[in-house]
Amino acid sequence: MKGTKAVLLALTAAFVFKLFFFDFMIAQGHSMEPTIKNGTVLVISRLRYGLRLPWQQGYLIRWTAPKEGEVVVFYTPLGELAVKRCVAPSESGFFTAEGDNELSSYDSRAYGPVPADNIIGKVLGY
Repeated sequence: MKGTKAVLLALTAAFVFKLFFFDFMIAQGHSMEPTIKNGTVLVISRLRYGLRLPWQQGYLIRWTAPKEGEVVVFYTPLGELAVKRCVAPSESGFFTAEGDNELSSYDSRAYGPVPADNIIGKVLGY
């Protein structure tokens, strides 16, 4: 019984950790090459810009905005998850995102500025 409780506690802790603190994802596509290659495992900080509940749109509390040059994970205006570089943060709560491979990137050059509330987190490692 102790082993079952320990496993359940570990799974619960891992789930909470993934939802609120850090996440992992695998890069798909070529839009961030040569910086991030297709298939690279990415580490994402979910708390970099503020506190966001996974089931809500937007942040409960925001403490900073993405800075120029940071690689962020966000939802595009079409609702697709994307990994792009922030090239122009805006005071009005929007940012412009572009892939490093401009020939193979569907980004703000096509869909315009993105609401900062669409950001899931900052890519820490790749």
